Amino acid sequence: MILLIISFLAGVLTILAPCTLPLLPIIVGSSVNGQQDKKKPFIIAGSLGVSVILFTLLLKSSTFFIHIPQQTWSLISGSIIIIFGLISLFPGIWERLPFVAKLNLSSNRMLATGYKRDGIIGDIIIGASLGPVFSTCSPTYFVILATVLPQSFFLGFMYLLAYAIGLSGVLLLVAFLGQKIVDKLGGVSDTHGWFKRTLGLLFLIIGIAVVFGVDKVIERKLLESGLGDITKVEQKLLGLNKKNGGETLDIPEDPFAEGKVVDTTENSSTTVSGPGPSGLEGKKVLSKGPKSPDLLYPSGFINTDGKSITIAQYKGKKVVLLDIWTYSCINCQRTIPYINAWYEKYKPYGLEVIGLHTPEFAFEKVQKNVEEAVKGFNIKYPVVMDNEYATWNAFGNQFWPRKYLININGEIIYDHIGEGDYEHTETVIQKALQELNDVNGTGLKVPTGVTKPSKEVTVEQAKVRSPEIYFGSSRNTNFGNGASGVSGEQKLALPATFENNKFYLDGTWSFDKEFTESKAAGKLVFNYNAKTVYMVASSDKDMTVQIYVDGKFYKDLVIKGNTLYKIVEGDSYGPHKLEISVPRDGVKFFTFTFG
Repeated sequence: MILLIISFLAGVLTILAPCTLPLLPIIVGSSVNGQQDKKKPFIIAGSLGVSVILFTLLLKSSTFFIHIPQQTWSLISGSIIIIFGLISLFPGIWERLPFVAKLNLSSNRMLATGYKRDGIIGDIIIGASLGPVFSTCSPTYFVILATVLPQSFFLGFMYLLAYAIGLSGVLLLVAFLGQKIVDKLGGVSDTHGWFKRTLGLLFLIIGIAVVFGVDKVIERKLLESGLGDITKVEQKLLGLNKKNGGETLDIPEDPFAEGKVVDTTENSSTTVSGPGPSGLEGKKVLSKGPKSPDLLYPSGFINTDGKSITIAQYKGKKVVLLDIWTYSCINCQRTIPYINAWYEKYKPYGLEVIGLHTPEFAFEKVQKNVEEAVKGFNIKYPVVMDNEYATWNAFGNQFWPRKYLININGEIIYDHIGEGDYEHTETVIQKALQELNDVNGTGLKVPTGVTKPSKEVTVEQAKVRSPEIYFGSSRNTNFGNGASGVSGEQKLALPATFENNKFYLDGTWSFDKEFTESKAAGKLVFNYNAKTVYMVASSDKDMTVQIYVDGKFYKDLVIKGNTLYKIVEGDSYGPHKLEISVPRDGVKFFTFTFG
């Protein structure tokens, strides 16, 4: 019962989410588009709610629609809004359209007039067109879509209905506010008047914004400013429900909640990249687990012969190892030789590996870049691009890399965050594969023992004393001699002394959210405590930078393209001073990581 309430509240809270705020003028504008009509707000809000439900059921009933990217739905919604904007801006063109003339000459003249002015059909179309956009703004919605509906259609439908009622109810209030505006404005019902034309221009601007993804940019800016991140409230409600012993769902915040044995192995050596703490030990679910979400809104497929794939298609046939990674992450790169070796060894016994590539930086969204990385790492298993973080969010993930093992029943039976603990991971894979072969009666005996990859890199993580460093203004809290958190150009000079684990720049540098870029010749100085130093960097033109360690020339490094570079490979762990001399403008620094 409490989850019905949470689903209802999720619908209500969606109105405050950054992904819906840019579209609220459409709801308000539609409700005052013509003479005051008490039914109009109900029609708009109701059709949007029905659209949310139908859209969701459509996604779950057809694999064809599941693999239509979210951008396509935005294109459809934005195009409809643009059409209505053009109709309001240029009513004369609308009135001269042949099918409208036929309506006016037929017994449906009233319908045509209503469509132009009060527009019952128009209100339905506008409300329905926004359903796919509004519906995907909530973690609860993704829970319903990915996990609840497949397990229980009735229960999932009830949660979905509660969500739609909450969303439509609060939108109804917004629409009534639009009706109040009618009382204070004159001439709003004139199809050639200033109000209709202003409204048409507003529709046109918003429609173009939706088509070209500008609404997503606004959403991201709001989230970066800390405003409107209402999904955190929703996740806390879901977490509170679990703590109070309520009904159990596979919630994105923590999909391993209901009666699972969680074991933190003392011997695990784990390193993660991402917003979570470095050195987090591997979390393992050793008993039967929750149903796995599927791959949501994939942006592309690699190593699949051009075909789309799902996790569900392997149910009863294969054990699936889902590896969440991104190609410029050194922690991810160090796990790939193990995954490659497991795939080669255990594929004949029913193992399928899916690499879920969720990008940390914008250049990692480019499929060509990912394809080159996949080839460079000799990855043969399928790789699915998760540019919109849809599957990442459905699993409630926060880390690179992360591995989920999914058994033949589509249940998550093992979860490991970061590097390390490879022997235990392989043992769990072996047990799951033997179960698969026993159930299917193949007679195959899965090999045991430990697989050593051809290329293995070990890191004594306890000896690494420097954290991951970000250069972009959104996360450059370790910036030593300039204004952190500020985008734009800064002219900088090196100080006399340098603190450990802070970066210092000399010269003119431009700060973007993700990186800092040299605008002329300059220098970077960083005191680190580790053995090996990696940097994510890029340059549109090949650029040779000079690396100095402890005051001595170390090597020339050619930076080209967007990737991870090993800039220092030391002999022993310890404190060192790193200097990078940049000859000219055009090099971009994203991150430092250490090993």
